[in-house]
Amino acid sequence: MSSTSTPTGIFKNFKQDAPASIIVFLVAVPLCLGIALASGAPLFSGIIAGIVGGIVVGSLSGSQLGVSGPAAGLAVIVLTAINELGAFEIFLMAVVIGGVFQLLLGYAKAGIIGYYFPSSVIKGMLSGIGIIIILKQIPHAFGYDKDYEGSLAFNQPDGHNTFSELFYMFEAISPGAVIITSVSLLLLILWEQPFMKKIRLFQIIQGPLLVVGLGIGLNLLFTSMPGLSLKAEQMVAIPVPETIGGFFSQFSFPDFSSITNPAVWITGLTIAVVASLETLLCLEATDKLDPFKRVTPANRELKAQGIGNLISGLVGGLPITQVIVRSSTNIQSGGRTKLSAIMHGFILLGCAMAIPVVLNLIPLASLAAILFLVGYKLAKPVLFKQMYKLGQTHFVPFMVTILGIIFTDLLIGICLGLVVAIFYVLYNNYKKPYLVEDEDLTDGVIKLALAEDVTFINKASIQRTLTQIPDGSKVVIDASKSINIDHDVIEIIEEFETNCKYRNIDLQIIERKLKGVDNQAPKLEKAIKNNLVRA
Repeated sequence: MSSTSTPTGIFKNFKQDAPASIIVFLVAVPLCLGIALASGAPLFSGIIAGIVGGIVVGSLSGSQLGVSGPAAGLAVIVLTAINELGAFEIFLMAVVIGGVFQLLLGYAKAGIIGYYFPSSVIKGMLSGIGIIIILKQIPHAFGYDKDYEGSLAFNQPDGHNTFSELFYMFEAISPGAVIITSVSLLLLILWEQPFMKKIRLFQIIQGPLLVVGLGIGLNLLFTSMPGLSLKAEQMVAIPVPETIGGFFSQFSFPDFSSITNPAVWITGLTIAVVASLETLLCLEATDKLDPFKRVTPANRELKAQGIGNLISGLVGGLPITQVIVRSSTNIQSGGRTKLSAIMHGFILLGCAMAIPVVLNLIPLASLAAILFLVGYKLAKPVLFKQMYKLGQTHFVPFMVTILGIIFTDLLIGICLGLVVAIFYVLYNNYKKPYLVEDEDLTDGVIKLALAEDVTFINKASIQRTLTQIPDGSKVVIDASKSINIDHDVIEIIEEFETNCKYRNIDLQIIERKLKGVDNQAPKLEKAIKNNLVRA
């Protein structure tokens, strides 16, 4: 299959999806554990959420490349909720309720919200996360692991922030971790070179897999070297049950008696809203990264996430969203269909049951090197140049989103970028409620051709223009091409028409030919269905 053809069939791209699923799994393990730790929840609850996100949400979702699991953006909400509700089992009831709310949002077609995020903000989100990934992984690369894996917020639970952490790490540099990071990074950069990709063997063996294997080997080698040996906190730390029965004992179940508690319902609604927003944002970003430019049905995604959260809550897992770090890792690792996300869930389940001891040999430094490359690909310098060339209308919201994400967190950064983008939309609408051609100014008649859609946003500009028209002028307001004119604007024009009698203004109004247009989407859908039936 050529790189430009669209992949079809869940197993037709197995040779691309299988290696990608392993890499996503390796990245997902420490993220699931780190987010659980930051949430004040049992560590295994993060693993459960990762399993459900991969297998359940991956199977039900319409996203071909999105990967779901526990999200750092919900960590503070989870931590606060567990403390306020008093028990993790009561919190699980809120997760179940949140899943039901999300399912209802999907059926209510709330996914359309995702289509209203400007491209400049989505690209800023990707670049901001790329920069944050790099900044957050630098301490792990040097062996300083006080902040949890998966952290995206500026202010950290350890009392430091993203930048102060970079200074504190110099007090605890681990030579073994630095060596593993350096060798891993060099190997990954080498693997990205064009001449390496031409070699058949290196097309089969993924660089990140080799890096993880090398990391485990160096970790075992360093155990006999006091100056280089790694500490337990510098490695993956998945819970190790003594028996298979011990594995299943790590699952928890919600306290159904708390269903009448209003605080549980409020927490559930909060989880549903925040998780849905984060999912829709990541969905848009993932579609933009997709090399095949497929479009994911947003409402189906909300339904899939709702069922995922419902099941995760029932078996003791954290809340789930689609997560951009894992999704972008999937894309950059060559994943082509949803099989990679589903397989990563099954691998996570199998390894958590069978070989947790082996997983705990993986150094976080190896994973830091992999995430460095992921971060760089999300925030390539060429993207900044492209956005700058598009002008300030696109570049300013792009940069505000990036800075907002770096200095606050994901959702606040997105909101800041969105506010700035909306400001430019309002400003441009303020300037363009009507059209004035050069020839309209030559015959002594001022002709204002109203736009196709004139809304209350245009009130100020139209009011100002009509007020500035000199007394005694000849004016033509042409609304023949307008379809929708807001009632507020009609009132302004009517008031001007009355005022013209006292200002000796000769006014002509050309009425609309078409007044209002109903929703065209159902008509188009019907036409498409009719054509399919005929075909």
